[in-house]
Amino acid sequence: MTINIKKCTIEDSRILQDISYETFNETFKDQNSPENMNAYLERAFNLKQLEKELVNVSSHFFFVYVNNEVAGYLKVNTNEAQSEEMGDESLEIERIYIKNNFQKHGLGKYLLNKAVEIALELNKKKIWLGVWEKNENAIAFYKKMGFVQTGAHTFYMGDEEQIDFIMTKTII
Repeated sequence: MTINIKKCTIEDSRILQDISYETFNETFKDQNSPENMNAYLERAFNLKQLEKELVNVSSHFFFVYVNNEVAGYLKVNTNEAQSEEMGDESLEIERIYIKNNFQKHGLGKYLLNKAVEIALELNKKKIWLGVWEKNENAIAFYKKMGFVQTGAHTFYMGDEEQIDFIMTKTII
């Protein structure tokens, strides 16, 4: 199995949209109404929104490839692109999305390590993320990787208010 990573560009917006829809649906469709799923997907992953995020100098996207096939992606944010005020010493991991058929192959850890590498290059002291309180597999993974819950915030799936745990890891 050959694993590669590539920084996404504006030219990748359609591929990014496709994998965002696919991975988000695979992960959350069974726990949410179709109406709320569709509303969220359209708001978060429409081409205009993704292109805006791709050109933001404080956000970075990376595709992970397995044997030349896109298997998932990583999105990290710094500065004002962070979804919560966490300060200049923080880097947010906004998304680690892996297609179902590529899960349990170490790709999440691979992308998490890439986020740590970026944070260190940018002299950040901590990395943080929000994870849905009902996403037990992800919470267990992040705990295993050294994250601790440091708070919570509201996340809207369509018109349904949900809670994301904020998990943080000190890296310096």
